[in-house]
Amino acid sequence: MSSSPSPLAVSTHPLAPAFAEWRKQAAPIQTDAFNDNDPPVMVAYGGGVDSTAMLVELVECGFHVDIVLFADTGSEKPATYAFVALFAEWLRARGVRFEVVRYEPKNFKNFPPYRSLDENCFTNGTLPSISFGFSSCSQKWKIQPQNRWAEAWPRAQATWRASGKIIKLIGYDCSPADLKRYAHREGYDDPRYVYGYPLRILGWVRQDCEARIAAAGLPVPPKSACFMCGATKPWELHAFPAELLRRIVLMEARAQPRLRKIEGLWRNGVKGARGTEARPGRMTDYIRAQGLLPAGEIDAIRAAAPSALVAWQQAQADLPIAERPALAEWLAMFDMRSAADFDAPGGPAYFAGLETEIAA
Repeated sequence: MSSSPSPLAVSTHPLAPAFAEWRKQAAPIQTDAFNDNDPPVMVAYGGGVDSTAMLVELVECGFHVDIVLFADTGSEKPATYAFVALFAEWLRARGVRFEVVRYEPKNFKNFPPYRSLDENCFTNGTLPSISFGFSSCSQKWKIQPQNRWAEAWPRAQATWRASGKIIKLIGYDCSPADLKRYAHREGYDDPRYVYGYPLRILGWVRQDCEARIAAAGLPVPPKSACFMCGATKPWELHAFPAELLRRIVLMEARAQPRLRKIEGLWRNGVKGARGTEARPGRMTDYIRAQGLLPAGEIDAIRAAAPSALVAWQQAQADLPIAERPALAEWLAMFDMRSAADFDAPGGPAYFAGLETEIAA
């Protein structure tokens, strides 16, 4: 572990005035002269470049962070999970508390239990909200679990009882995309939180964030997003493992009967005019055109897997929730199917026995 920065270094840092202002806004009423009256600092960690760079700067420059929360949707890419595990250890080695929080579904109605955002989509036969132009998946699977964790946190409870607020830091940088995200939150008044955006104060864009991470001796993390996120760029699909590409094909095929105004995960096709990148509305079409999966495998998934999943779900509908097998069990069976299985004669019928195999 490197030596701690001096108080002088912290006080002269460009973020020092902002921290002073955030503390002023969040300060609780003094109830006990012997207790620490400093409001707690929480970081909403996304696992990507921006929030990683923000934390590296804060920790290495001596700013105190009480808690770092990573909201796990259960649907991040494998490379993201690998980096988050590495960075969590980096933080803990420097005395920073790191916790993983998750949304806990409870009302399954007639569906098998699901534990991740992609399982939620498979169960309901739909796509993430971003594909429809909304952002409710972020609210449900990221913001809500963080807020619920804070509600059970003694430091937060004590602060709120004293009419104070938590300082919640978010890693929006100064790039055009994050400027739009920040514009939606600018001026928002929350009775429990004071929101801070350190990267905006520093004037950093993505390249600055990548350089700061590298300077700390850490690998630059991949873009953090669910594997089926509608914000995924076409070129990113080329790095996906086959099992995630298969799940994308399955998700679009499962949702297809219910789609009316959009084509797929990318909403609708883009021709590529005015500097935009051409792409279809369905990721499946891009996967097929680029040969990322064999055409026969794609056809087999589309022809048989959605109906097999629905039949399996219906078979569990009348069981008590505690006795229903989780949707993850069916998906594990789906992931085991190789390209050779799909291309074999009668390949689509290979799915017909899935529910029997799992029940056995």
